[in-house]
Amino acid sequence: MAIRVRTVRSTEELAGAMGAIGHYFGWAPTGEQVEPFTSYLPLDRMHAAFDDGRIVGGAGAYPLELTVPGGPLRCAGVTIVGVHPTHRRRGILRRMMTAQLADIREREEPIAALWASEDTIYGRYGYGPASRTAEVRLPRAYAELRPGSPPREGQVRLVDNDEALRTFPRVYERIRRSRPGFVRRTRDWWQNRNLDDNEWRRFGAGPLNRALLELDGRAAGYALYRVAPHPAEFKRSLRVIEAQGLDLRATREIWRFLLGVDLMDEIEARLLPIDHPLWHLVARPNLLGMKLHDGIWVRPVDVGAALSNRSYAGDGRVTLEVVSDPLLEDNVGCWTIADGHARRTSRRPDVRLDVQALASVYLGGFTFAELARGGRVEEGARGGIARADSLFHTDAEPWCPEIF
Repeated sequence: MAIRVRTVRSTEELAGAMGAIGHYFGWAPTGEQVEPFTSYLPLDRMHAAFDDGRIVGGAGAYPLELTVPGGPLRCAGVTIVGVHPTHRRRGILRRMMTAQLADIREREEPIAALWASEDTIYGRYGYGPASRTAEVRLPRAYAELRPGSPPREGQVRLVDNDEALRTFPRVYERIRRSRPGFVRRTRDWWQNRNLDDNEWRRFGAGPLNRALLELDGRAAGYALYRVAPHPAEFKRSLRVIEAQGLDLRATREIWRFLLGVDLMDEIEARLLPIDHPLWHLVARPNLLGMKLHDGIWVRPVDVGAALSNRSYAGDGRVTLEVVSDPLLEDNVGCWTIADGHARRTSRRPDVRLDVQALASVYLGGFTFAELARGGRVEEGARGGIARADSLFHTDAEPWCPEIF
């Protein structure tokens, strides 16, 4: 029987579709685990592939807002994508991704974003890496702020889930509106994802700790962390899941707390932006053991709308030629960006690039010059790359602090 692709119609089908990628992580989702997902993943945003009535693949998309330079923008958060090993190499993934992109287009979401479990896959569907993340692992014996740091300010309290749910989102919301890469979190998202402490989310670590920083009597930062024991090595790690501060002062104080937790052997954190101030805050940055990884991937679904809904540095003008798009051919062509809007044009392009390369520069995580040095973009007019970089410049690296 031919493979059929459609959206799921019940939580049972949702569990089956999620199980396609779950197979590769040793996870067979139960009804109890799937039920909370329906609060932020509507059934009509989950595509499934059926073979004779049996689900053999799935591809979901959260309805999100992603902060881009200039502010939040509607975005499809692509997630839970996979095909059973019995049905690989049959074009099923392409069919699901094509159906999903058509649905995203119909919903008028200008961009899509995802975290790539395999980075060789998603370029085929127009996604490009748009940010980098840093992972750090600092020995507790050297975990201290640099000499000359201001004295301790404010107080940190460990709070329960209810207080965290009241205070943490307010801090996060103030940050996310101005930091490219952040996603909007609904109350259900906070409750069922960020603050959820089910055993299957712990990955061998202990319970979730919720730390609230107050400065001048007001919530100014927070941290989510777990203690991970390593019995065979007689060691314990403090695993920072997320730490946020409203400004440098708050960031310094929440990290002062985390670095000072007693009886730990090391402090580890992932998904930090590569320009995180931690490098400048600690006394021994050379011992952070920083490793770089790819971060969020982006896909311009409607190039004109995506470019028009992004802010630019200055009032310059630049023309980009999108030379190819593997699935959405009407994105191909020349686009002139001027006065904050992108319009189709017949002008000579300043820069030529494919849609994946456009995705990489969209949030400001990579520059046109970087991509040119890697052979990913081509200058079409003298000085075109410099003009494009000047227009697309951002002050901060994009940062998505969670994998969705």
